[in-house]
Amino acid sequence: MRSRYSAFAVGDTDYLLHTWHPRTRPATVEAGDGLEWLSLQVLHAGDDQVEFVARFRGPTGRGFIRERSQFVVLDGRWLYLAPVED
Repeated sequence: MRSRYSAFAVGDTDYLLHTWHPRTRPATVEAGDGLEWLSLQVLHAGDDQVEFVARFRGPTGRGFIRERSQFVVLDGRWLYLAPVED
């Protein structure tokens, strides 16, 4: 999770695609162009889920993303699968 946040922060879309599960991976991904990523707070990590808050500043001010994400192991690598819907 932290490495994916860092990839968003520096605009490394290749890394984001490389760490996304093939079943749910989009054809392209945007890394939040125009956003300055300020912080990542991991609220909970366990089993195959990570709940986090990522704060950013953009053209219209500050904001945040709060998500519970599911990760799975494929070929020995942890991959982002999808957000967990409540």
